[in-house]
Amino acid sequence: MHLPDSGGDIYDRRDIHVLSRSSGTARRAALALTAAALACTALPATARAAPDPLARYHQQHLDWKSCVLDPEDTTGKELRQAGARCADVTVPLDYSDPGGRTITVAISRIRATDTGRRVGPLLLNGGGPGGPSLGDPPWVRKAMKDVAARYDVVGVDPRFIGRSTPLDCRWPTGSAWRGAGADRSGFDRVTAFSKNLAGLCRGNAGDALPHATTRNTARDMDVIRAVLGERRISYLGYSYGSYLGEVYTTMFPGRTDRVVLDGVIDPDRYGPRLLLGAERANRHALKGWASWAAAREGAYGLGRTRGEVLANVERIRKAAARTPLRLGGHRLDEHLMPMVVFNGLSQHNDAAYGDFAQGVRDMLRASEGQRVTPSPWLAGVLEFTLTGADSHYGSAQTAILCGDAPAPRDPEVYWRDVQRTRAQDPLFAPVTHNINPCAFWDRPRERPTRIRDDLPALLVNATGDPRTDYDGAEAVRDRWPSSRLVTLSGADQHAVYGVHGVPCVDDTVNAYLATGRLPARDVDCAAR
Repeated sequence: MHLPDSGGDIYDRRDIHVLSRSSGTARRAALALTAAALACTALPATARAAPDPLARYHQQHLDWKSCVLDPEDTTGKELRQAGARCADVTVPLDYSDPGGRTITVAISRIRATDTGRRVGPLLLNGGGPGGPSLGDPPWVRKAMKDVAARYDVVGVDPRFIGRSTPLDCRWPTGSAWRGAGADRSGFDRVTAFSKNLAGLCRGNAGDALPHATTRNTARDMDVIRAVLGERRISYLGYSYGSYLGEVYTTMFPGRTDRVVLDGVIDPDRYGPRLLLGAERANRHALKGWASWAAAREGAYGLGRTRGEVLANVERIRKAAARTPLRLGGHRLDEHLMPMVVFNGLSQHNDAAYGDFAQGVRDMLRASEGQRVTPSPWLAGVLEFTLTGADSHYGSAQTAILCGDAPAPRDPEVYWRDVQRTRAQDPLFAPVTHNINPCAFWDRPRERPTRIRDDLPALLVNATGDPRTDYDGAEAVRDRWPSSRLVTLSGADQHAVYGVHGVPCVDDTVNAYLATGRLPARDVDCAAR
């Protein structure tokens, strides 16, 4: 799901699915021996390694240039100010046909200044899937403090994302995710909506769809590693980026140095129905926000107690189910209202809570029949969800999820799940259990990666994370006995390191990045 702006993922980039851009991202790549190097040995012909089919990609020369594309390019200007340069890495569209069509992956790099103690490259991924990370090195370096000088900090826009070769299904929305609605007719509308989105992808991006996968993104990372001339890379991955890190380290063992995964996904639960099980954490986060809003009743007018605030949220839900709410030039219906609430609950801080409270206030007024001009945060969510301005984000995110693992094909599976869970959670369960375009997607070309049994990585997770729940971090910790887990208690926060401002967490991560030594035992940190 990048981080410091207003993007989120199902986990990321666009707040509509996960992180607000206050999460960070990082990626790692690794280097492989080339056929030319192997050919220099004195081994008999029969003992020599086969030619490297990716040699022309591993040996390519990068044209490092300014990251600024035009006078309006804010990201490029931030990168330039931080001393970054950018380049395009050529990779195969289809790794089973390396001599065929090629695409490009855009990267940025701020080089190490402490060259005498240089560790190597630190690749970033801020989540998603579908989130760009090319612009993340400046804020990640700030989070790293003094240790940043020892790394080449490398931002990557994964294949089909950001400045890389694009994948755009030309959707009328930036997000495929919707609530199921109150009854079967509403569910049938979302089913038709999802089927139409899948058809648009097939018609507008069909050639690329089979190759939009996490496994191919990991292969691209290894090309980047080789092009940078490195035997190993370090990696910082948030949210979906944690799964990408799990896949990369499994596919390319021995090619990583220091690995930090923040907002950890349990690989056994990763797939097109990634949100299943997120209801409990989101209910907890909603209650926490409601208590915060109740303490500021004078500013937002949502109620003097947590119960009153939650009752107003429920009032909005029921009103949107009866008649779509008018908010400026947009209409908020029963399918979108739960997504707006879901979107407001990934960051546990006053600024994010305040934005969300203003949005809830706007929706409450609209439910009472008032004419409302939505606040900037709510206007951004509605623009993202109800127009095609960010179609590329939703297209790439969905293509990766659908390309990584198969989804149930029968709509009745989803309808039964929604009905079974609706009574317990009428707000979130019809979102997390609902149908999506993956039900109408072609079957993936490859099976999901079976994640390796152990890796000495540093895992970071908040106990109340509403996107990648804490159970996932514990599952990976159990799977990887050599790893260590940094737990942030008392925060409903998605993405912690460098984002939430907790010295206990940031200092632990930076110590590991500086020394390469994991803590002797798991670390518990308290929220501010």
